[in-house]
Amino acid sequence: MSGSSGGGTTSSGQKKARIEIIPLIDVIFFLLATFVLFTLSLNTPQGLPVVLPQSESGESRDVLGTATISVTEAGTMGWNKEPVVLDEFLNRLKQFYQTNPEGKILINGDENAPFNQAIYAFDQARIVGFKKVFIETQVRSTGAHH
Repeated sequence: MSGSSGGGTTSSGQKKARIEIIPLIDVIFFLLATFVLFTLSLNTPQGLPVVLPQSESGESRDVLGTATISVTEAGTMGWNKEPVVLDEFLNRLKQFYQTNPEGKILINGDENAPFNQAIYAFDQARIVGFKKVFIETQVRSTGAHH
């Protein structure tokens, strides 16, 4: 057996150690799948549940240093998944600017929300001093043109 490359026994009767690669590959794929699923769960919406309008030129967003303002179909507003009244919205906007002047404002309005509410939120964010104000949309699939 001196020329064989597999497992088996040595001349003294002891078993040779073998590294099985197939179970190792299974473990690697499991870790990869777990990592992918975990990273996909990190990109969850930060606002109230709304149906986002679709666009063809959307980009992925970075939630670090971002406050999300939601405008619902009924025209009510939210701040980071929490419904707020107008006065509370303005107070939170000013507080967020004081603690994070380089922060980003992300407006996610329902596609059927009153347009003037989204413009109001956009305008107030600019008045407070924010330079980075974005509208969140959902990227339209390539075959879904209206």
